[in-house]
Amino acid sequence: MVNPGFRADAFASPDGRVYVCQMTGMNQAKRILWADDEIELLRPHVLFLQQRGYKVDAIANGDDALALLRENPYDLVLLDEHMPGRSGLEVLESLCRTDPHVRVVMVTKSEEDQTMREAIGRRVQDYLVKPTSPRQVLSVVTRILEGASIRQQQVAQDFADRFGTLAMMREEASSAEEFAAVYTELVDWHIRLEQGGETGLLDSVTQLLIDLRRDFGEWIIDVYPRWMREDVPRPDLSVDIVEKYVLPWLGEDPIFLVVLDCMRLDQWRVISPLLSPFFEVEESWHYSILPTATPYARNAIFSGRFPDQIARDRPQWWNQSDDEGSLNAFEDELLLDQLKRLTGRSVPVHYQKIFSDREANQVRARVNSALRIRNSVIAMVFNFVDLMTHGRSESPVLMEVAKDEAALRSLTKSWFERSAAYQVLMEAAARGHRVIFTTDHGSLLCQRPTTVFARKDATSNLRYKFGQDLRAETSSHAFGTGNHMDLRFPKGRIGTGYVVALEDFFFVYPTKLREYQQRYRNSFLHGGISPEEMIVPVARLTPR
Repeated sequence: MVNPGFRADAFASPDGRVYVCQMTGMNQAKRILWADDEIELLRPHVLFLQQRGYKVDAIANGDDALALLRENPYDLVLLDEHMPGRSGLEVLESLCRTDPHVRVVMVTKSEEDQTMREAIGRRVQDYLVKPTSPRQVLSVVTRILEGASIRQQQVAQDFADRFGTLAMMREEASSAEEFAAVYTELVDWHIRLEQGGETGLLDSVTQLLIDLRRDFGEWIIDVYPRWMREDVPRPDLSVDIVEKYVLPWLGEDPIFLVVLDCMRLDQWRVISPLLSPFFEVEESWHYSILPTATPYARNAIFSGRFPDQIARDRPQWWNQSDDEGSLNAFEDELLLDQLKRLTGRSVPVHYQKIFSDREANQVRARVNSALRIRNSVIAMVFNFVDLMTHGRSESPVLMEVAKDEAALRSLTKSWFERSAAYQVLMEAAARGHRVIFTTDHGSLLCQRPTTVFARKDATSNLRYKFGQDLRAETSSHAFGTGNHMDLRFPKGRIGTGYVVALEDFFFVYPTKLREYQQRYRNSFLHGGISPEEMIVPVARLTPR
């Protein structure tokens, strides 16, 4: 049953399912206090507000205003700057001491910039210059008191209008571009609905994402091996980033290649507004190679090569583990080789891998030194998001702080705006340097365990495994193959198999079933096949 006082909206998907959501609360009349020595002349304005459902108390001086504010709660105060006795600014100062969260609109006859700056500096919500019309006052009052509710209603209505089209787009998606289009729009809706307070509709977005993951997995199983053999056109993959995005910008001025390890598209979408005041942001996407894990996807970015090519060219680097420390120890050399292969000359590379923002001053100093080298590429890898994602599974505190996608986004944004990465980017913008900003792979909140049978020497990742005598108990939960070319891996020993988890499954061993279920359910993992892990952002940042 829908609670009294709420409006319920319903909409149906193409398959006939009906979604009902409580969308809008019917609020009690908002109370406004208007203090102005010319209040009698403003009676038409007061009446206009009252006719629109606001309860307005109108008085003529600051002392009476403070007395009323001590006795009654008000949602908004309209405060004249020039009144007999206490001035409006004096009332505002006293009011802010007693109630720092009070919402105030300053009303004045002065158009001087200093008066406006002083009022804004004291945290007023808006500023009106007399003479003002009733409609102007109503517009300001409505924006402050009803703006959040209006935006909530609008985003809910917009999503309801779009839902059927989105569901149809998901059902009909059959190409890299179409899957990316559906996924990126669902990410945007998840963020908009969450930010708009319309949490009741998030379940509908979540269900569309679940359906999309299922369809996406079936499609990837079919098309990915053909991408690897170049039998069909493929989208931009990890191996294409440097050639497509870095190479065209090589010139006399140094450029940056910044990789934020394990960054989902939704995390990018909440940090990109922090960059837009300083950069023109041209956003695109690419598909992470499989497995969607650092030892493979990030090496692919820096080398422009698939794993089998790296193992062929540098056999001494390759081993049969999935240990990041050993497999990602040569990214600077891989990038140097790739740039020389693409340009026919040696391109100076300054490479840094940053694990902690405690290194911020040293990082910035080294970057400043590297910027003196012409024609160079400054490559930087920031590992915080990856460390946070991994650490969440081991830390109850971090698990509580980043308990879902929205919380993970918020934590990522809080870190980024105080991070060495942000400082470096701001300084790059100030000096006019262009930046390619991307990631190697995303992550997925995994809920369902699925059993895998493997020898003890199989790789340890929970979303992919390779080794001898390897198989998933339920074949529909994973992409399994015995052909190394399906993943462009170096040829393994006889009997080597590969399994990559689909949807939100994670692998558990039959002998450790309960332990793994308890420990890793509701963890953000990567390495598998899902839009969240594979469809990841890449952006060109041009200083404004």
